[in-house]
Amino acid sequence: MRAYKVEKDGSISTSLKGKSVLSTSYLNKGSAFTEEERENLHLQGLLPPMVLTLEEQVKRAYEQFKKAPNDLQKNNSLNDLHNRNVVLFYRLLTDHLSEMLPIIYTPTVGQSIQEYSHEYHRPDGLYLSVNEADRLSDAIENLGLDSEDIDLLVVTDSESILGIGDWGVGGINIAVGKLAVYTAAAGIDPSRVLPVVLDMGTNNKKLLEDPLYLGNRHERVKGEDYNRFIAQFVKEITTKFPKALLHWEDLGNINARHIMKEYGDKILTFNDDIQGTGVITLAAVLTAVRITGTPLKDQRVVVFGPGSAGIGNADRIHSAMMLEGLSEEEAYDRFWAYDYRGLLTEDMEDLAPFQQPYVRQNEEIKEWEKDDENKISLLELVKQVKPTILIGTSGVTDAFTEEVIKEMAKHVERPVIMPLSNPTKLAEAVPENIIKWTEGKALIATGSPFEPVEYNGHTYEIGQANNAFVFPGLGLGAIVVRAQKFTESMFAEAANAVARIAETDTKGDTLLPNIKDLQKVSKAVAVAVADAAVKDNVATVAEQNVNELVEAAVWQPVYKPVKAKNE
Repeated sequence: MRAYKVEKDGSISTSLKGKSVLSTSYLNKGSAFTEEERENLHLQGLLPPMVLTLEEQVKRAYEQFKKAPNDLQKNNSLNDLHNRNVVLFYRLLTDHLSEMLPIIYTPTVGQSIQEYSHEYHRPDGLYLSVNEADRLSDAIENLGLDSEDIDLLVVTDSESILGIGDWGVGGINIAVGKLAVYTAAAGIDPSRVLPVVLDMGTNNKKLLEDPLYLGNRHERVKGEDYNRFIAQFVKEITTKFPKALLHWEDLGNINARHIMKEYGDKILTFNDDIQGTGVITLAAVLTAVRITGTPLKDQRVVVFGPGSAGIGNADRIHSAMMLEGLSEEEAYDRFWAYDYRGLLTEDMEDLAPFQQPYVRQNEEIKEWEKDDENKISLLELVKQVKPTILIGTSGVTDAFTEEVIKEMAKHVERPVIMPLSNPTKLAEAVPENIIKWTEGKALIATGSPFEPVEYNGHTYEIGQANNAFVFPGLGLGAIVVRAQKFTESMFAEAANAVARIAETDTKGDTLLPNIKDLQKVSKAVAVAVADAAVKDNVATVAEQNVNELVEAAVWQPVYKPVKAKNE
């Protein structure tokens, strides 16, 4: 049971007094507590005498942020602020969203995860160990929360963090970062969210040998032992919080797919690396379709790096193609998947189940040129297929070479090229080169942020296929209508909502919205998702105006009166 409650008039009542108030980040206003609040909450003598406004606090906090010597320290300072004063943190973040989003989220969050055990300040969230499976219920109860207290959980096992791999218990920071974006972008109440890390061990030798590493010091649990722990976790967490949305983040390919197959139709859940990435990529593709005039069903798509994210992109585009009238097989025939082994073909024995639908027939490629290793090169694939869309999710730096890009541009007037791997150093190509190699014709979306490119008198804005445009609205839309599960049309409408906001009126415009429009995009996505849930009969709230539901649900970073419960 929480020690505070948000009342119908918007005020917060609490049984806490003195330093307990100051150490509760959702209640703490620091120097902004009024004289009356200081009296009633027993704060006299615990604060300097001057009462500041929230705006004055934001100014000081921003000065402190700017003094941090590097991005990692800026990330640490923001996390510390969040742990002290939630309202001030989110007001600062929303006032400087474009500047701070790369600090609290990608790419800097990757560095904070790698340094987690050495930069550790205080726990934040729920840490569940595979070695204490028999104590899951106790651990969840130790949160001191009621079943109605949580709307959203972001859960990771840290096996495949961003582009940096397995980082064990440090993955809690990706969950923390995601939830910060949920609130900053979509206004999900930060008191009603929970970051969760499932510590399955780690295969990262550096962590296992680090005397300060805070997680389990053994190799990752896998197979049936892994699946049993996940099943127990899902049972316990959905029993405790039956209405909450479960967002999975940065799991390994096989586990991510297995979990969605097992639970996707049973509970309200999605995997951001699969569905979220797929939706934002589809949004960029839909914008390109609008620019080029070539229908989606007529696109030819090469997926370079068909892992969980790559196939997630393909699945989302495939589903949209079927909505345009193609059969399942006709839609699959529009895709070519390529990884370190070359083009995925029917004779390969070690393919993951989720890759199987995208394999090509041997007969199709028997006349194609092969290299010394009997492998088809990416260049040969582009020559033969003449793709209209090239998607990179491989983490292979500079894989999209000048020769490959120029070959693609020979056959397509406006090639759609999306090097989506992040962080920046892992991008398959950089926008400046793509623009130059295609003489300004390419339509580009990237996974990491890039500066605009100047070429032949035009400024080309580079759209970032940032999941932050998608998952906050997906979450808010599903939460406000208490959806039972996600449907294909909920994802499709989310992509359409993002694409509608992208500016395409001039030559240099981007395939995706600008990050400054993140809150506008998130609300549009939330409304579209909620409306689709109602139409698909998976919403459980009484039918209402979804626009009003979304507006009413948005939490604002403003101080509310804090009152002692005995008043």
